Amino acid sequence: MSSAAEHALPAWIGALDAALDADERAALVLVAHVTGSVPRESGAAMVVTRVAQSGTIGGGHLEYEALRIAREALGAPLHGTSLVRFPLAARVGQCCGGVATLAFTVVDRDARGWLDAARACARAGSPFGIVAPIGSAPLAQARLVVSRDDARGTLGDAALDSAAIAFVRARLAAGETGTLEMPVPGRDATLLVQVERPDPFPVLLFGNGHVARALVQVLGVLPMQVRWIDAREEDFPRVVPANVTVIATDVPEAELRAAPAGAFVVTMTHSHALDFTLVETALARSDWRYIGMIGSAAKRAQLERRLAARGVARERLAAVVCPIGAPLPGLTGKAPGTIAVAVAAELMAAKAGASAVARSRAAPAR
Repeated sequence: MSSAAEHALPAWIGALDAALDADERAALVLVAHVTGSVPRESGAAMVVTRVAQSGTIGGGHLEYEALRIAREALGAPLHGTSLVRFPLAARVGQCCGGVATLAFTVVDRDARGWLDAARACARAGSPFGIVAPIGSAPLAQARLVVSRDDARGTLGDAALDSAAIAFVRARLAAGETGTLEMPVPGRDATLLVQVERPDPFPVLLFGNGHVARALVQVLGVLPMQVRWIDAREEDFPRVVPANVTVIATDVPEAELRAAPAGAFVVTMTHSHALDFTLVETALARSDWRYIGMIGSAAKRAQLERRLAARGVARERLAAVVCPIGAPLPGLTGKAPGTIAVAVAAELMAAKAGASAVARSRAAPAR
């Protein structure tokens, strides 16, 4: 099994790759700066071609205007990166009331060099920054990709490269992310710095029943990499979300042994015995970020008795969340879609550092 970091590409990289494969040009639209209430955060990205888009910078009239500007730029000569300021209430009639500054860059297939460098950083799980000149300077299409211990590309000037590398590495050391402007002292120049911090979110989902199928659809629109595992190959749907990989196997435990550290494990198979086996196998490791098993409080008690009899320490059992599904106000019932939404919310909370274990015994039975 590949490591999680190998799949943790920012979505815009894959989208830009695909767009350049299909067309000669594509526009990358970034939220460069925000003040007040705005639809998306700094660093949010959208890739635009003449006929399609991937990603979103917030929807509504802001996105409509961004698409119009991007497509106009696609029909013009390459001119580098430009910034457009959108006071949301005054310019596009959105009641958020904040101000979003968007960066527009049209690239052609010559972008493959810096795109490959960015992809390599992301696959290695290394935070990195992409530096681009703002405006229509002679080297407006130049890029510098900077990680903690490497720098690829050039802005066409050694002193400018050095200043940019130092600036990006200071941002990386401070744990920052998003997009920001870098003024260049003594020069009539400003650089756009896009800081990316790969954060793998590998999920192992065991089971192919009604709840698992509903959960896959919910997880399909979230920033996760899902391995959907079951022995019943013929029961998998023909089409699954792009971030889901189907694994048909008679030895699901092997997936747990090969999984990357920091993965999230969800077991909801057709068999209590198989669920128990998978949880027991998972507990042989202590580097998961989440272990959850579908079921009632009675099923959890049965799991505890079985694993305690096999010598599994009580402290290890406390790592298992069962029943699963974040207790959300008004979200009750046992329909597959309802449970799927609750489980997805719990996974997102676990990734953010919230503890689901504290409520695992007191939660209402599912």
